[in-house]
Amino acid sequence: MSRKITIIGTGLIGGSAALVLREAGFADFVMGVDNNAAHTAQALELGIIDAAVTLDKGVAMADLIIVAIPVDAAVALLPELLNKVTKQVVVDMCSTKGQLLDVVKDHPARGRYVATHPMWGTEYSGPQAAMANAFKEKAVIFCDEKGSDAEALQTVQQMYTVMQMHQVYMDAAAHDVHTAYISHISHITSFALANTVLEKEKEDSAIFELASAGFESTVRLAKSNPAMWVPIFKQNRENVLDVLNEHISQLRKFKSCLEKENYEYLQELIENANKIKRIIK
Repeated sequence: MSRKITIIGTGLIGGSAALVLREAGFADFVMGVDNNAAHTAQALELGIIDAAVTLDKGVAMADLIIVAIPVDAAVALLPELLNKVTKQVVVDMCSTKGQLLDVVKDHPARGRYVATHPMWGTEYSGPQAAMANAFKEKAVIFCDEKGSDAEALQTVQQMYTVMQMHQVYMDAAAHDVHTAYISHISHITSFALANTVLEKEKEDSAIFELASAGFESTVRLAKSNPAMWVPIFKQNRENVLDVLNEHISQLRKFKSCLEKENYEYLQELIENANKIKRIIK
């Protein structure tokens, strides 16, 4: 079946989705909508999209519309988007779900919308960061799928099957709690660590000369785009605060061990942390 797809947001996530779906034969014509004209020009040059179009044209011509923009922009856009659709399917790829689903819960076209979150990304942004091998063997979360029309849900399920993603289902509240723990806190920690080292580097320029692969892997998320992450932290504020409080409590335990020279307890803390091997191989 030939499909025309409109990608709203031609950066890392939207651009990668376009590349994967075109290569798999799921899409035969890809249109791009982006407020950043430089992004659409670059997406055209890189062969990510076939045409740069207006929102109205992109909606009118598409069978499937993929929303891959920062979550604050998506909350503002989604009701307007659903006002324009008839038979088209709308799917978002945003990192928080509570507010998105809340703003359209009573919309007459709610059934045309499928709320998802593919659990993949990198610290880079823009069309140049798009990857043709993205998403494979990662998880995608479907939220409140019972509110979507059966045919719309099936289309999106087929899309993620083509993308070779493992499909998980949960409600929006559970999603936002879980992502606070497995994604959002990792980014805040990386931002904070980068700021710590940058502050210290003012006194000791040798720090970055000595930085190893371990440091790079720990702090790489600090390169992530603030235009994406500030809205995520804002929308998931309560859950992120809960996780931050626990994280700060754990840091205080390590600090106390060193202050009191309690190396036995320090070893217990590290041994307990090693249990993460059960989850991360």
